[in-house]
Amino acid sequence: MPRRHMHVTEAAEAPLRHALRELRAEMEIPDHFTATAQAEADSAALAPRIPTACGSVATEHTLADATDLPLFTIDPPGSLDLDQAMFLSRRDGGGYRVHYAIADAASFVTPGGALDAEAHHRVTTLYFPDERVPLHPPVLSEGAASLLPDKDRPAVLWQLDLDRQGALTAASVRRALVRSRAKLDYVGVQRVIDDGTAEEPLALLREIGLLREEQEVQRGAISLHVPEQQIVERNGRYRLGYRAPLPAEGWNAQISLLTGMAAAELMLTAGVGILRTLPTAPDGSVARLRRTARALGVDWPHHTSYAALVRTLDPRSPHHAAFLQECTTLLRGAGYTAFDGTAPDASHAQHAAVAAPYAHATAPLRRLVDRYTSELCLAASAGVAPPDWVRRELDALPRTMAAGTRRANEVERACVDLVEAALLRGRVGETFDAVVVDVEEKNPTQGTVHLIAPAVVGRVETTEDTASLPLGEPLRVRLTEAEPGTAPVRFEPA
Repeated sequence: MPRRHMHVTEAAEAPLRHALRELRAEMEIPDHFTATAQAEADSAALAPRIPTACGSVATEHTLADATDLPLFTIDPPGSLDLDQAMFLSRRDGGGYRVHYAIADAASFVTPGGALDAEAHHRVTTLYFPDERVPLHPPVLSEGAASLLPDKDRPAVLWQLDLDRQGALTAASVRRALVRSRAKLDYVGVQRVIDDGTAEEPLALLREIGLLREEQEVQRGAISLHVPEQQIVERNGRYRLGYRAPLPAEGWNAQISLLTGMAAAELMLTAGVGILRTLPTAPDGSVARLRRTARALGVDWPHHTSYAALVRTLDPRSPHHAAFLQECTTLLRGAGYTAFDGTAPDASHAQHAAVAAPYAHATAPLRRLVDRYTSELCLAASAGVAPPDWVRRELDALPRTMAAGTRRANEVERACVDLVEAALLRGRVGETFDAVVVDVEEKNPTQGTVHLIAPAVVGRVETTEDTASLPLGEPLRVRLTEAEPGTAPVRFEPA
């Protein structure tokens, strides 16, 4: 998923939308699925083939029936690629039970087929400010495989038991037929929870979410509530604003994180799996952020840790929002670690931001690796060997995911450049207040600045060869370039 969320609200024929379409063509982003892959998807939508523990296939009619669970989904309005549905309840004697259904992508994608090859080529859903380029054909991702309401769907169904403090005490996973009862959105969920009208299964989202956030604090983990940037066209000019995430979005994310941690532990115990890993931030990274915080006016007491600081930030504040964008630099270096036979030691199994072993497990409609994670966890929970097709690809999967991640990052960077150039087009020569957020080690006359307003990030270069940029300090800069699709924003010290 993108670290920098951007959303364009303008009409399809507007100039920025046109430039984004040209960008997709230039980057050779696929605009359709091959005829063979589409045919496979159409066929699978009509008759999914459910894998079994013995390696054979079954149908929806032979699945364990869990349609009595009143599951619900929570997603942005208009979303149709619904990967997760949940049902929350209290346990007799105290604690909680989380039922978490994950879309069963493996029931619709035949290993080694054309659709599987297309998924390995695409790797992830790509997010542009105006649209998404999906991992799977919409007939699956927004139709037969999606956990849409009032539809029977094959799913990978987790059962996660928590104690009174929200700590995980037991986890299991199986295939089942499920039926979501309601498609909810974050604004509506937040409203009914806040006004006290939410029924208990939904009201428990807040209760469990807050407990899991406290568990996160105790682990020393980090949650970044990075705001979405929204680009709006008014009177021929573009304006950039922030949309701060709602608390309900954080509580929902905690259920996903809980499942990813449970998946990692299952695979580590079984000795075969694939983890999402992140090394500890290199020395000096936090010190650089401290300087940036000071320049942006973010109060960071010396005795306060980075993990504690980010919990105090308000994404609705422009200065805090800008700082949260810079905090994503500490997530650089994330990757995947696959193992078969010998589990990695703790130092190589850890995700530094989660402060625990963690796996991508909850978005198989949008991310390739999650399909494999589901199969590995199903096998581990059942005490059987993973399917042969999973083991065959396991060694290469980290490289495949790394290539897909690089491509997604390139898309994100290109989109940001395009949107920011559109925001500042026609303003070349104007000066802006900014903060120097990065300086090149080999050439300290070049770096990156974050404007105070609008919230634009761009390259800056001094005109004097010996003048180093002041990292983490305010700097008045002059715009020298800004042409969408031709020249990303560039600045020089004013």
